[in-house]
Amino acid sequence: MNTSPSSMALAAFPSRPPAGRRAPGERRASAWQGETDRSAPAEPAPLDLLLNAGLGKLTGYVSPVALGMAYADWLGHLALSPSHVSRLAQRAWQQLARWQQHALQASQEEAPQPHACIAPLPQDKRFTDPAWRQWPYSVLVQGFLLQQQWWHCATTGVRGVSPHHENVVNFTTRQLLDMMAPSNFVATNPQVLQETLRRGGANLVNGAAAALSDWRRMLEGPTAPPDPRFVPGRGVAVTPGAVVYRNELMELIQYAPATGQVHAGPLLIVPAWIMKYYILDLAPEHSLVRYLVEQGYTVFMISWVNPGEAERELSMEDYRLRGVMAALDEVVAITSAPAVNAAGYCLGGTLLAIAAAAMARDGDQRLASVTLLAAQADFTEPGELSLFIDDSQVSFLEAAMWQRGYLDTAQMAGAFQLLRSNDLIWSRRLRQYLLDQPAVETDLTAWNADATRMPYRMHSEYLRRLFLQNELARNLYQCGGKPVSLNDLRTPVFAVGTVTDHVAPWRSVYKLLHLTDTDATFLLASGGHNAGVVSPPGRAGASYQLAHRQAGAPYADADAWLAAASTHQGSWWPAWSRWLRRHAGALIAPPPMGEALAPAPGSYVLQR
Repeated sequence: MNTSPSSMALAAFPSRPPAGRRAPGERRASAWQGETDRSAPAEPAPLDLLLNAGLGKLTGYVSPVALGMAYADWLGHLALSPSHVSRLAQRAWQQLARWQQHALQASQEEAPQPHACIAPLPQDKRFTDPAWRQWPYSVLVQGFLLQQQWWHCATTGVRGVSPHHENVVNFTTRQLLDMMAPSNFVATNPQVLQETLRRGGANLVNGAAAALSDWRRMLEGPTAPPDPRFVPGRGVAVTPGAVVYRNELMELIQYAPATGQVHAGPLLIVPAWIMKYYILDLAPEHSLVRYLVEQGYTVFMISWVNPGEAERELSMEDYRLRGVMAALDEVVAITSAPAVNAAGYCLGGTLLAIAAAAMARDGDQRLASVTLLAAQADFTEPGELSLFIDDSQVSFLEAAMWQRGYLDTAQMAGAFQLLRSNDLIWSRRLRQYLLDQPAVETDLTAWNADATRMPYRMHSEYLRRLFLQNELARNLYQCGGKPVSLNDLRTPVFAVGTVTDHVAPWRSVYKLLHLTDTDATFLLASGGHNAGVVSPPGRAGASYQLAHRQAGAPYADADAWLAAASTHQGSWWPAWSRWLRRHAGALIAPPPMGEALAPAPGSYVLQR
């Protein structure tokens, strides 16, 4: 590991909160004096729930009240800002004049093509083909981009609008504009027109058939057959191992050793139950589990049940006790190790942080280290997912979950797709439905389609207690009837964020280091929430930044860390393995496998 820049940046990590902030271990007096628990609102009447659940089917489970309040806030304050309205009107006329001038120049055959009056954003790849620079398509693109820019100015910066409402209005307006982009229609997309003429319309016929097939699969839901190349136990989740423990909530997989000696300290991985665990055990060349086993670690993995109505009352505390703690008990019993390294991904990392804080509070010292992969502990800046989460929206969503007993996979998948609609919705439809380009199926895309449900009670607690109330960061989150604090942790921590994460933005992940005072390493990997974590050695273009903070080092914010952290090319997995090795003990003969209940990947991962 290259430590020359990062060793000089040890003090670039936060340890103490800045002046004016409450210390992580400091609890408000009102929390001990009968403060009203806003995370547990009054139980609504069944009639109210039925009404909301029925309405949700018509609105895609988006609260019309939440959306209406956001637009009312924006429109009301816009009406109270005549100067802002005047500037918007002036901008509209200026942009119209620029567009008209561009259209006039572009229509003259002898004249060279005019310079664009506005360029797409760097991440917008819809208009990169040279055909978009020809008349009349260049005129359409310029008009669309100017309109997009104007609406961004109109929906942001209005004095008095709450930041949440501003984000909601800006996001929904952007979605509506993206629906009307010229790239989405046959008559206004030169690539589609060229392909249609070349193939005599066969691309549109085949695209319509593909759209109909996708529609049928959506209606079939979980019964739709998976891609046979990527069924767990065949093309993915094939690292040898066995299920060594099972309860009604999870299966525990122990992987067979791949080396003659292993590190004495085993590794327990806690994945998110919002997804199937095999995101970390994809095809062998992409499998983090296989990589760790080949590095000499004894790896255990939790595989969560895919809940249905019978599991509606499972709580966050159930996931902690019957998930993390039950798995930890089994790992210790099987390996006889006094301490276990633990890693959690996404929501599983948040749960692991909660469990580790409760263990620290209770004097349980069975954790040798804690690794959190793209996992949040402070939800004050949770990213674009917060667009779908406020009191109104959560209440509306609870009604839908109450009726079924769980959050449906389609609702969760739809929210994630909207966050990257250009990549996951419109660009995909352009390629498959209009250009008739075959879908490129990979182990990662197949896993992404293999969604899971969320129990009613657990997901309600998660949204209210963590997203809305931020109880974990405020030291109000209770385990076993008593609050926990991440400031109690003395276990070394390794936290990983990813640069383009829309689910757990890296600056939000970094806030863990504001809440702890332990030895910590933070790593920022290239890529997003999934592809940034699944980054095997040899992947082109991968890079990461890394720095270490000693316990007691002075406070520094995320930007200070970013400026001080050393940059490395390649996968971040070897860097984590080197760190993990320091906490995993000496090399010993592999411990015995636990009693096999079934071969890996088990049965829970196959539930649909």
